[in-house]
Amino acid sequence: MSGSAWRPLRRAAEKKHHPILLVFWPRLFGTSMRLIPSGLARKSVPERFFCVGEEVTYSNTRPFPRLGSGPSQRCAVPASLGHRSWASYPNRSLLRYSTSAIFGRLYISAALTLALLAAGCQQEQRVHTHSFLAFGTLLELSISGVDRETAQQAAWTLEQDFALMHRAWHAWDPGPLGRVNRLLPTGKPFAAPPSVLPLIELGQIYSTQSGDLFNPAIGKLVQLWGFHGDIPEDQPPPPTAAIEALVKAAPRMADLELDGIMLRGRNPSLQLDFGAFGKGYGIDLAVAHLREMGIENAIVNAGGDLRAIGDRAGNPWRIAIRRPDGQGVFAVIEVSGDESVFTSGDYERNFQYGDKSYHHIIDPRTGYPAEGAHSVTVLYGDAVTADAAATALFVAGPEGWQRVARNMGLRYVLLMDEAGTLHMTPAMTKRVRFLARAPEIRQSAAW
Repeated sequence: MSGSAWRPLRRAAEKKHHPILLVFWPRLFGTSMRLIPSGLARKSVPERFFCVGEEVTYSNTRPFPRLGSGPSQRCAVPASLGHRSWASYPNRSLLRYSTSAIFGRLYISAALTLALLAAGCQQEQRVHTHSFLAFGTLLELSISGVDRETAQQAAWTLEQDFALMHRAWHAWDPGPLGRVNRLLPTGKPFAAPPSVLPLIELGQIYSTQSGDLFNPAIGKLVQLWGFHGDIPEDQPPPPTAAIEALVKAAPRMADLELDGIMLRGRNPSLQLDFGAFGKGYGIDLAVAHLREMGIENAIVNAGGDLRAIGDRAGNPWRIAIRRPDGQGVFAVIEVSGDESVFTSGDYERNFQYGDKSYHHIIDPRTGYPAEGAHSVTVLYGDAVTADAAATALFVAGPEGWQRVARNMGLRYVLLMDEAGTLHMTPAMTKRVRFLARAPEIRQSAAW
């Protein structure tokens, strides 16, 4: 990644840097890595794993607070790592990896992959992995079954595609969606940009299916809470009166009148924000482009939300799902053919005020962050539906998710509530393999 690509995010590093220690951990899924902040190895910090060898791709990732800057270098192995003698590991390398400072939804699976290659670890089946920034996170493209040059060309092409999508759908920077949001309050019809029309049409469908629990029309509420920014700032919650006014105005996707390419807004409080499903739609477009290039075996992984097509030399792609509380991986799902895995959680984008954390998934009914769920994982064929559904089910919570799942035609759902209890569809119970003792599980009635 060029230095210029990192510059907009460097302001996140003004306080403190945490160099990262990447430690090979072969006991989990063949070969994997444990991430430990330098100087914090003995403290309770979230672990994250990107597993290779058997090609376990990490889903449901969490942002790391701060990353230091500086060159990659070899370093000594701290005795504090413990667990077992370092000499007993087949790969006795410890890499100190640093990259430009990033805060918020930046994920480092690509850094782990680069560290793996630098350490000289050999994989039985060649998987070409490329990473770049997209939609405010690190997007990782893994391609199997083609030569290196083909994979590199595909990665370069997709990087350009995602850059265009990011500009077109950005909720607060100038661009096509920004123009739409400026014109909607006028109540006059105007020609909608072609890049925005498909998302408006899909947004209206998902909004109807979910009973408006999925609602891209509440951009003003999202902005009011301070989530129209690269890094949510710790601040007091918005004034109650301002929240209540927007809830009373009740902007919905049904307030958009679409006639061909002509669009008109019928609610002055309506402001579009595609953050709840734009990433999924972008991944679907990327998969379509890969197939146009003759690539049939790949994973497009944007910050832990992904779509996997084909397989890995006849073996399924293995997707690891972590606990939302950061206490490691607790389950694995195997996918092959064509399937997406998306997770919405209260840990992804949030800010702290006092002793309370406020996350970015706003309940349109209350105007406040949704309550009841800790995370929701959805498996579905296309990524945009999985993305939208994960948000809708999170808002619905433990009491209402089954109704929404039925309305949206979902078979595979895993919801963890705030108490740590798992709620799953019958089909999902057959797909998930727990790595340790499973939490309490409540299986929904068959449908």
